[in-house]
Amino acid sequence: MTKKLNLIIFILIFFFGNIHAQIEKKSPLFLELKKEDSIFFERGFNNCDMAFLEKKMDDNLKFYHDTGGFQDKKLFIERTKQNICSNPNQKPIRKVIESSLEVFPLYNNGVLYGAIQTGEHQFYIREKNKQDVLGGHAKFTTVWTKKDGKWMMSDVLSYDHGDPNKSKLTDNFEQLMKSNNIPTLGLGIIEDGKLKEIKVYGKLNDKSTASYNSLFNVASLTKPVTAMTVLRLVSIGKWNLDEPLDKYFIDKDIANDVRHKKLTTRLVLSHQTGFPNWRWMNKDKKLAFEFDPGTKYQYSGEGFEYLRKAVENKFHKSLEELAKEFVFQPLDMKDTSYIWNEKNFSERMVVGYDKNGKSYDIVKNKTPNAADDLITSIEDYGKFLAAVLNNDLLIPKVFEEMKSKQIETKKDKYFGLGFEIYNLGDNEIALSHGGSDKGVNTIVFLLPETKKGLIIFTNVEDGYKIYEPIVNYYLGAIGKKIIEIETK
Repeated sequence: MTKKLNLIIFILIFFFGNIHAQIEKKSPLFLELKKEDSIFFERGFNNCDMAFLEKKMDDNLKFYHDTGGFQDKKLFIERTKQNICSNPNQKPIRKVIESSLEVFPLYNNGVLYGAIQTGEHQFYIREKNKQDVLGGHAKFTTVWTKKDGKWMMSDVLSYDHGDPNKSKLTDNFEQLMKSNNIPTLGLGIIEDGKLKEIKVYGKLNDKSTASYNSLFNVASLTKPVTAMTVLRLVSIGKWNLDEPLDKYFIDKDIANDVRHKKLTTRLVLSHQTGFPNWRWMNKDKKLAFEFDPGTKYQYSGEGFEYLRKAVENKFHKSLEELAKEFVFQPLDMKDTSYIWNEKNFSERMVVGYDKNGKSYDIVKNKTPNAADDLITSIEDYGKFLAAVLNNDLLIPKVFEEMKSKQIETKKDKYFGLGFEIYNLGDNEIALSHGGSDKGVNTIVFLLPETKKGLIIFTNVEDGYKIYEPIVNYYLGAIGKKIIEIETK
C-alpha cells in the first residue's frame, strides 16, 4: 500500500506542477492554510456541519484512504454522515498535531493557485461528560486550490492508519512531546512480570540528549519505595503494621496531643494520619492534626516522614541504608537513591522545567526524604515494580495487605499500603501512584492479574497532558477504565 501511496503523491506533484520548498510556519500562507484545516475539521467534521463540508470541498474531490478505499465527494459525505455523525452520544473527532503541519505552495507561471498541506492527526471518541479517549492516529496530505478567491479542498490522502483500537503512538512520541511542550519522556513497559522495554526521549539538559539510563527525580513515586522497604521489615518480623509509632518517635509539635498515640504504619501508608501534606503549609509552619487518625483519607508527605523517623530510631540506620539492604541491593537497583551522589548522578540527571521552559535547580538531598525526591532510572524503577508484581519482597499475608483497599478516596478508587487502587470490576484491580513537583510529573500503573505495568516519567509540571494517550495505548480497555474512574 505504501508504494501505491507514494505513486499517488508523485502523480499529484507532477500534475500540480512545480512545488516550492516548505514555507515558514509564521508566514501568512502557512497560517491561512492552518486556519482552513482547523475550520474544516472543527466546524465541519467534528460538529457535523454537512452543508459547510460540502461547500469547502471541490465537486471533483478525490479522497484516498489506505484502509477505506477511494471516495469521491458524494461517498465521502455519505460515509461521514454514517460513520462519524450517526451517534451524537459517542462522536469521533479529529485533532491535528499542530507541530507536524507543513505547507508547500503551488505555482503556475509564477502565480499561486494552490498548496499542499501535510501533517499528522489523532482521532478521539467523545462522550458526554467524559474525557476524550484516543482512538487512532494517521498521516494526511491535502491539496488546497483557490477558486474565486476561496480555498477549496480538492485532493486528500489519508494513510498510515493502524489498528483503529491502537494508535501509532509509539512511532510518534517525539511529536507528542513537541505538541505538549514536554522536554523529556521516559517509558517503561512491563509484560509477564518483566521489564520488557525502556524508552527515553528528549533532552537531559539544555546541552545534551537523554539516554536510556538517564536519571529522574520522581517526586512522590518515592512513597511506594519507602512503603515496600517498611513492608519488607514487616514481612521478616522486624516491624509491626499496627504498633503505635509513639514507641519510637513523637514529633514535638504534637507531643501534647494525645491523638499521636493512634498513629500506626498502616495509617501512614494509607494516608489516614490526619496530617496535612506538609507542615509548612500551615500558618505557623508546625505539624498538627486536622482530624482524628484513622477516620478519613488525606494525602500526606508528613506521615511518611513521621514513619521514617520512627523506623530510623528503632534500627539506628537511615532510610537510605535500610532501603539499600532490603530493596535496592536485592533487586540490583544500582541507580536509585534518596541521597544525591555528585559523582554517580551529575552527568546523567534529567533537568526539570516549568511550563515556560525555564529550568529548575536539581534537588540534591543530603538526607533521605521518605515521601519525595527519590532519584532513579526507568530501568531501576521497572525492576522495583516487577518485583512488586511478582511479590519478590513480601510474605503472602503482607502482600495481600499491601494491595487491599484500606480507605476509599473516590468512587472505585482506594488507597492500599503505599499504592492507590483502582477497582476495575470482576475482582480486578490496578495499582498506581503518581508524583508531581517542580519540574516533575510521573505516574506508574500495575495490573496484578495480567502482570503488566507502565512507567511514565516526565520533567515538567504539566507532563500529565500526555498520560491519557500513552495509558490508552499500552493498557487498552483497562487504561480507558482507569481514565474513566479518574475523570468521574
